[in-house]
Parts: sequence; C-alpha cells; structure tokens
Amino acid sequence: MNKMKYATLNNGVRMPMVGYGVFQIDDQKVCQQAVSDALEVGYRHIDTAATYMNEEAVGAAIRESGIKREELFVVTKLWVQDHGDEATLRAFDRSMKKLGLDYLDLYLIHKPYGDY
Repeated sequence: MNKMKYATLNNGVRMPMVGYGVFQIDDQKVCQQAVSDALEVGYRHIDTAATYMNEEAVGAAIRESGIKREELFVVTKLWVQDHGDEATLRAFDRSMKKLGLDYLDLYLIHKPYGDY
C-alpha cells in the first residue's frame, strides 16, 4: 500500500511530498543505479538539475524502470548562466533532450536571485 503524502499544486497536479534528489551523484552509472533503486523501493518524485550533470542517467533510469511516466513527478532546474528568455528556452530543450522525456512536472530556477 502506498502511504506517500501528496501536495496539490495550483494547477491541480499532485506532487509526492518526499522525493529522491541526485545532487553530487556525478558518476553516471552510480546515478542511474541510485535512481533505479529509489524507484524500485517506491519513490515517485525524482529531483535533478542541469548543473548536477546527471540528467541523462536520471532519464535512463526512468525509462528502464518500466513505471508509467504519468506515475512519476520529475523536477529539473535552470542554472544561473541560462537566465533570460532565449537562454532559458535553450536550457530547457537541452534538459529535455538529456532526460529523454516528453514533459517535466516542474522546472525550477535553481538560483532565482540572479547572475552573481
């Protein structure tokens, strides 16, 4: 039985309250295995970021898990050097390509205070 608690965002999307983050797991094989293990034990919220340089490993673990995409909540983040309209769109496209996903559940500004 799934005992995960959820928060409902303003747009009606349900977000699992507990997620698995991959900060400082820069080895791609280790990251992919860690995410695979997290998914296997029940995590459905995975948090990465462009600056972690492991979006490809996260995407591979998600694809190989066999879990339906709509059952997962995937977050990645915009890094500070990519702020600005056009740069943000390019960064988003790069992240989507690396993750190999059709959509993200949440795209955050990693450091929203600006470029310094």
